[in-house]
Amino acid sequence: MPESINPSTIWPAADVPFWVLAFYRYVRIEEPEEFAAAHLAWCKAQKLKGRILIAHEGINGTLSGTPAQIRGYIETMEADPRFSGTLWKIDPADAHAFQKMHVRFRPEIVNSGTLDWGLDPTQQTGDFIDGQTFRAMLDDPEVVLLDVRSNYETNLGQFRGAKTLDLENFRDLPSHLESLKDLKDKRVVTYCTGGIKCEKASALLLANGFTHVGQLHGGVLQYARETGGQGFDGKLYVFDGRVAVDVNSVDPTVITHCCHCGTATGR
Repeated sequence: MPESINPSTIWPAADVPFWVLAFYRYVRIEEPEEFAAAHLAWCKAQKLKGRILIAHEGINGTLSGTPAQIRGYIETMEADPRFSGTLWKIDPADAHAFQKMHVRFRPEIVNSGTLDWGLDPTQQTGDFIDGQTFRAMLDDPEVVLLDVRSNYETNLGQFRGAKTLDLENFRDLPSHLESLKDLKDKRVVTYCTGGIKCEKASALLLANGFTHVGQLHGGVLQYARETGGQGFDGKLYVFDGRVAVDVNSVDPTVITHCCHCGTATGR
């Protein structure tokens, strides 16, 4: 692997049939529509499957393929200075997590409802918090852990004691700023599934007068790899065919119930 690969990237065993790769990078991409078309053709040539979004502000994707295919994708991306040092989050899998390969141009790589706000996560975001530091914050009464995921995600799993916002979609976050105004002088740490939402959310908070903002680097996916997922109750919703994955191998708890019979279940 090239030396530029983020040292926080954790490699699973290679003796499984497939890997699922999640990643994103806020970085300026010129002519993103042309880049998306070329990237789609290349991914198909590599026989990868998944979903990637491209915008002027960067790239956001989840892919599945054999370990060799995923390594090849990472090596090629790392050779491009725009994507060198990206945090690659990889899970082993028994089958492809996607049926097809899609690469699409979008105005944003995550729809935040802030397209006209002038936010630029490449210039200003909250401090990156690694997994071990975040775990220590779980019991700190002076830290507010802010879950910026949608309500169907938080209902399936969340960190104990975290503040949730009952968002229908991430783009609704700006409308909740008024309800968070009492936190402007507190230590606020945002978190999400893989890091992309909490990074943009941290930029939004800073732009609106919040003074002490951090973000969980790599989101819950990376936290699970670094710490065993301690303090996360339930399961983590993911945006592929797996639907939900386990996070906590230390002190797991199921927090959801079947809407028909009331039995505790992680799905």
